[in-house]
Amino acid sequence: MTKLSMYCMALNNDNLETIKSLDYIPVGLKNNNFSDEWLRDNTNENISEKNSFYGEYTFYYWYWKNLLEFKDDKEWVGFCSYREYWGSKKNNKSDKIEDLVLREYQPEWSNYEAIIGEPISIGGTKLMKVLKYGKTALLRNPKAIFFKNARTIRWQFDMFHGNGNLDKAIELLSDKDRDDFKYYTRSETSFPRGNMFISNSNQIINAYFQSVFKWLKDCENVFGFNLKGYGQIRMYTFLAERYLPYWFKKYTKFLEWPVIYKDINKND
Repeated sequence: MTKLSMYCMALNNDNLETIKSLDYIPVGLKNNNFSDEWLRDNTNENISEKNSFYGEYTFYYWYWKNLLEFKDDKEWVGFCSYREYWGSKKNNKSDKIEDLVLREYQPEWSNYEAIIGEPISIGGTKLMKVLKYGKTALLRNPKAIFFKNARTIRWQFDMFHGNGNLDKAIELLSDKDRDDFKYYTRSETSFPRGNMFISNSNQIINAYFQSVFKWLKDCENVFGFNLKGYGQIRMYTFLAERYLPYWFKKYTKFLEWPVIYKDINKND
């Protein structure tokens, strides 16, 4: 039977029992009090001090530097969080998280190298939110107020994470990705959220981490860490969230898979 190892990231110890009930590997982020049952991002070679800015990427860095070399190349490895999970495609009416989320390898993945999340449309952003947060972004893309197909990744990033910041970051990419990613952000009107992927290829995982971490490190020279507000503080997380689907679509044979959003501390 093909093995799937799923790492589930959380911010506090309260999520442990639910994560264990799914047979996922619990990963504790930041420096909160976790029990010994958690895998931590602040041991061995790590960048855990950047968690407030990098989010789940502090664990991705830890996995890349400390675990990837030990992974069996035939093993499928996936990543999710305590609020964002890979969904099960089984038809059931249960509201239990154990029935809603992906629990094992799926045979239909056999012809693919990577699994990424199904995209969410940006066009559904409510007009009141556009007017509240996006006045400056609308100056660069005025059609977005009337036409949903003008609400691109670039426009959405401008609105919530700083006007022009995505463009500044893109200019730091290597020649092979700069123009392609620029086109992607200015033409795509949806993207998968959550910085999630699944792959069975050590080579692909390593290549992605090499690319994204070099880019984010270069971005630190532009944006630094004196960032204010949720949309700015997690700048590097949000940059990577847009880059991930672009990279996997360009460099891998990929399959899109459902993602569900459910807070395991709540009953909804």
